Amino acid sequence: MKIWYQFIAVISLFIVVSCNSKGDKKEENQVKVKAELPELRLSIDSTKIAAFYTAYPKLDKFQDEVQALYKKNKSTQLWQDNKGIDEFAHTLFNKYKGLDEEGLKANFPYKEINAVFESNNDNKLSKESTDLMISNLYFYYAEKVYSGVDEKTSISLEWLLPRKKLNYRALTDSIFQKSTINDDHKSKMFSQYYKLRDVLKQYRDIEKKGGWKTIETEEEFKNLKLGDSSAIVTQIRERLFVTKDIKEDSKSAVCDTVLINAMKTYELRHGYTPKNTILKEHIEDLNIPVSDRIKTIIVNMERCRWIDPELEKGKKYIEVNIPEFRLYIIEDGKIAFISPVVVGKAMTKTVIFSGMMNNIVFSPYWNVPTSIINSEIKPGMAKDKNYLQKKNLEWNNGAVRQLPGKNNSLGLVKFLFPNSSNIYLHDTPAKSLFERESRAFSHGCVRVAKPRELAIELLKNDPQWTPARIDKAMHAGKESWCTLKKKVPVYIGYFTAWVDRKGNLNFYKDIYQRDESLIKLLTEE
Repeated sequence: MKIWYQFIAVISLFIVVSCNSKGDKKEENQVKVKAELPELRLSIDSTKIAAFYTAYPKLDKFQDEVQALYKKNKSTQLWQDNKGIDEFAHTLFNKYKGLDEEGLKANFPYKEINAVFESNNDNKLSKESTDLMISNLYFYYAEKVYSGVDEKTSISLEWLLPRKKLNYRALTDSIFQKSTINDDHKSKMFSQYYKLRDVLKQYRDIEKKGGWKTIETEEEFKNLKLGDSSAIVTQIRERLFVTKDIKEDSKSAVCDTVLINAMKTYELRHGYTPKNTILKEHIEDLNIPVSDRIKTIIVNMERCRWIDPELEKGKKYIEVNIPEFRLYIIEDGKIAFISPVVVGKAMTKTVIFSGMMNNIVFSPYWNVPTSIINSEIKPGMAKDKNYLQKKNLEWNNGAVRQLPGKNNSLGLVKFLFPNSSNIYLHDTPAKSLFERESRAFSHGCVRVAKPRELAIELLKNDPQWTPARIDKAMHAGKESWCTLKKKVPVYIGYFTAWVDRKGNLNFYKDIYQRDESLIKLLTEE
């Protein structure tokens, strides 16, 4: 708040000094005349504020913030002077009218806000109510852009990552300092938000130009390979040119190296393993309308609003993007490690949450969850009396656990970050699953394709844990624990659109069907 008032004072001083610096006597006289106008001084006390919210109850969630704002300003106006509504208010209104650029609808609950800024004098509000209406527009804008849907709603959507705590009043300076929010304000938002906002504009430009044409195929589509000739190839080439996956549309109907490489680029950006053959599923993906892609971008911009930008300042942390089926270690702002992962099935979804990794367990036991005992082990025992022995399982104080070894369901190592959902990272004997494009097969935990390398990366600064010692512990057949000298944050998120560090927009399949409910929520507001 203090910063904002200092900012107002500085700008006001700048305007006065600029006017007085003019050599033209006419302008000097105009300044003197303006200076002689009586100063506007409205009284906006708690009684008037309460009356305002009685008249406009859909805004009452901002009442405490507005009350504090006017109290700080000695119960007088914030947005008006003796000439009328000031430039700062107009800047705010222009931002509000441009909410579409943020992937949001400009649907302030009271149409009176438009009359306030229109030049046809249709504003029927008193000066006090006008000021209060603009203050509520400010908090409305700040909430929509910087915070998004409330925490209760995001939790109902099964998003359990810690939400960003937003101080609306502290944002005032940032909102009015410039006509557009630019790099100066990136500290307020998760950086991915701005990257997605940029590509949203690109895709909206594509939409304005008519989008891309649907690729027409025969009912029995035959895979296309290098050297094949088909009218479909011409359509694919045109489609790839729209999204700049191919630099030039040669109109050729021959499936050449240029087209195959362009398709590989497209496949990589859309969660596929690049191939030398164009498949029917690739055509189906190419035919997803630009309007649907825009919705996906908007949904993920909203998710970015929930992320605390302080996360990115961490020296070292692990992030898992569920739809991408990939794990990253970020160290000093750079990618230090990447591994494919397997995540939970649709019926046993991997939870979206965070934790602090504190232990690595080599040659682990697997303590079988009760749900798996009931759904798999008991039926197996009923069919085969030697089921436990064959699966290397044993009873342990009324529970079931699997003995350490290469066939253990957790593989040779697991990585713990205590949480109520009992989710952890681990190795697996089922290595073939990592060859799949879609890898939602687990009971909820995250299986890592490169567990040995992950352990080495996490312990690289601990001289006691050399790669040789890690290998020995993994194959010891006896459980052993290693406590990390410094805990490592782990963030498990869910993003179906993501701009990578090379600036490429990537789309991933919505494997848990989470996008639809969120876009519905955003468009119905």
